[in-house]
Amino acid sequence: MRVVIAGAGSVGRSIAAELLTNDHEVVLVDKNPSAMRVAQVPDADWLLADACETEALTGADVASADVVVGATGDDKVNLVFSLLAKTEFAVPRTVARVNNPRNEWMFDDSWGVDVAVSTPRIMTAMVEEAVSVGDLVRIFTFHQSGADIFEVTLPEESPLVGLRVQDVRWPADTVLACIVRGIQPFNPTGDDALEAGDELMFVTGQEADPAVLQQLVVDGPEFG
Repeated sequence: MRVVIAGAGSVGRSIAAELLTNDHEVVLVDKNPSAMRVAQVPDADWLLADACETEALTGADVASADVVVGATGDDKVNLVFSLLAKTEFAVPRTVARVNNPRNEWMFDDSWGVDVAVSTPRIMTAMVEEAVSVGDLVRIFTFHQSGADIFEVTLPEESPLVGLRVQDVRWPADTVLACIVRGIQPFNPTGDDALEAGDELMFVTGQEADPAVLQQLVVDGPEFG
């Protein structure tokens, strides 16, 4: 996979290094000479250029990219980069970093963004997840499909404890995708029994009602 990353700061370099470890081809683009720390990610291709200029993106051969990532600390740059990549170069997948949560509403397909990653929102979710047992926490939203990932840690008093997965009538448009028990994640089967302290990971569609899922955890299931 070929990935072009706008922004060679600590975030961009970290993404690049991880992708290179997984044998992907990476190009880092930044207009700031001080960001050209080539020695830190020597296997990437580096380009000193403005990622908001079409000429620069042509030089980075964005048209051949499978994915582009707007990873700068400037939301305007990430939006313009995503829009150019999508509309001018027909890049199949665009990922953009959201620095200011107040700008998150703009990071959608109207600006060419397929996936928006809001670091403050993710950190907030992680804080909530760390201190909340029994409370449903939204971890991530897929902007293209509108699907959400939710997490809940099953409290000891939950009526779900001891029930098999197949005995629970999960809400409509809701899928139990993963159980984390201790430090071990696994794909649940119908015969798996739920235990206190289990972290349940759900994927929900646009029609799902998180309040119904929360009530299920607290009040227990209905049986067909």
